[in-house]
Amino acid sequence: MIKTMSKKRELEWDRWVENAEKFPDKEAIIHWVAGEEPFRWTFSSILKAAESFAVGLKKNGVERGDVCAIIIRHNKYFYPIYLGISSIGAIPSVLAYPNPRLHPEKFTQGLEGMSNRSGLDWILTEKVIAEVIEPIILKEKSTIRGMFFPLEWGKNLKFEGKDLENIEQIRANIKDIDPVLLQHSSGTTGLQKPVLLSHKAVLDHVTNYGNAIKLNSEDRIISWLPLYHDMGLIAAFHLPLTFGIPVVQIDTFEWVMIPSLLLEAISKEKGTLTWLPNFAYNILAGKVHDDELEGISLDSMRMFINCSEPVRDKSHKMFYKRFKEYGVKPESLSACYAMAETTFAVTQTPTDKEAKVLYVQKQSIAKGVIELNGDDENSRTCVSSGKAIDGCEVRIVDEKGNDLPENYVGEITISSVSLFDGYRNYPEKTNAVLKDGWYYSGDYGFCLDGEYYIIGRKKDIIIVAGNNVYPEDVEDLVSHVEGVIPGRVVAFGEDDEDLGSEQISVIAETKILDETTQKKLKLEIIKAGMTEDINIKKVYLVPSRWLIKSSAGKPSRKANRERLVVKNETITWS
Repeated sequence: MIKTMSKKRELEWDRWVENAEKFPDKEAIIHWVAGEEPFRWTFSSILKAAESFAVGLKKNGVERGDVCAIIIRHNKYFYPIYLGISSIGAIPSVLAYPNPRLHPEKFTQGLEGMSNRSGLDWILTEKVIAEVIEPIILKEKSTIRGMFFPLEWGKNLKFEGKDLENIEQIRANIKDIDPVLLQHSSGTTGLQKPVLLSHKAVLDHVTNYGNAIKLNSEDRIISWLPLYHDMGLIAAFHLPLTFGIPVVQIDTFEWVMIPSLLLEAISKEKGTLTWLPNFAYNILAGKVHDDELEGISLDSMRMFINCSEPVRDKSHKMFYKRFKEYGVKPESLSACYAMAETTFAVTQTPTDKEAKVLYVQKQSIAKGVIELNGDDENSRTCVSSGKAIDGCEVRIVDEKGNDLPENYVGEITISSVSLFDGYRNYPEKTNAVLKDGWYYSGDYGFCLDGEYYIIGRKKDIIIVAGNNVYPEDVEDLVSHVEGVIPGRVVAFGEDDEDLGSEQISVIAETKILDETTQKKLKLEIIKAGMTEDINIKKVYLVPSRWLIKSSAGKPSRKANRERLVVKNETITWS
């Protein structure tokens, strides 16, 4: 194991080495696979394995500052591969592995987009998908220089002689302001925005967020979250590794098929912390059967942290009602507001209190003013995401960027010690959201008694089960379906109370009048969405020229949604 000798700054590698020296035999990552005995990395063994992969990377030409995209399935060696990349001053970037639900063209489109704009240098993957990736590497605009298969490398390599001297020198020269990781904002388009973060940004953030949730040496994190998402990567990977506490990693796709895996892991490993998108509460409450809960105890959990989607009180209540007899406590139902651009968390609710709930008049929210009301049909239930954590400052502003007082709805802007410097190779997108050191999130919310409530998106992004779906993608797809008038489509999100998330709805103009043929067209639209892994829940067909245009000359999503869904206007066919 190799130490960085510099005392002038601290890198994540320094912290990992320190933890390995202090707690050599303490569990670091417990790798779970359904039906198998978990594989347990200790802090010393994972660093030793990371060193071996670092040797392999250097032998294959990886240099300091190179971006190494990891496209590997749930595998126990993923973690030391990631650490090994960072240990030589290269930059890891976790990308989603293609799965059965994702059309192959969608995967290649996304990777090609990132290869053109994100500045990927190397792909670390598995041979089974090499044929899919290789044509992308060979394309003219691709920045990718090569592809490796680290799972097939030797596992006990060591730096020796001049190689040892060189790597020690490289580590000594790395600065805390140098980049430590590249993560991509979530979305459905190939051109996801790349966020580059420094050692200092990540270390400052995990320190401040660790304080906010009162992280301690007895904590044990349980996670099924994908590591290509900031919630999984920061909260369930960098945070525990930096603090020297264990984390249990469950395969995301196994959890989707068997949601009870999370509860089993919590019970067996005595978990204390987990982060979940809102839809997961509904899935756990609705799809875990009694026979899967035999012997399950959840009383070790001090925080279930709701993050990544608007927090819904109904989901919390369903979850608590289902699992209170297994040890879930009301005060363990917590919430957080986070994003990749601020490394992760911006706000967090207290560790020993249930997240606050407000009942706000719907009409007042529409006017941008918060007026509290009773719990009835005229109220919208708003759940607090907590107060700003240390190192973060939050403002609510109007359309001109002026500060709004408490109880007024506006855009959430953030200043943070862990704020990103901009989207890599996207100056136009960076200039649109970074102004005078403040990040304009595009989220709408309000502040009351120092706590922040997130109520929606400034733009029309639809959040479906934790994933951002861009309406433009859906509209373009549907416009190509035969029978739909091209360009005369709007897509938007509709709340699905049963799922606890939004679902995609589409309004499409057509000249087809026959009801039987219209039913077939609706089915074709839904099928078109499925080819792109977009699940369209509802299709509203309307006659030609029905859609209202915005001032920009495009069909207005907001106006047409209100016309059809809120006002329930009758559609007249002639």
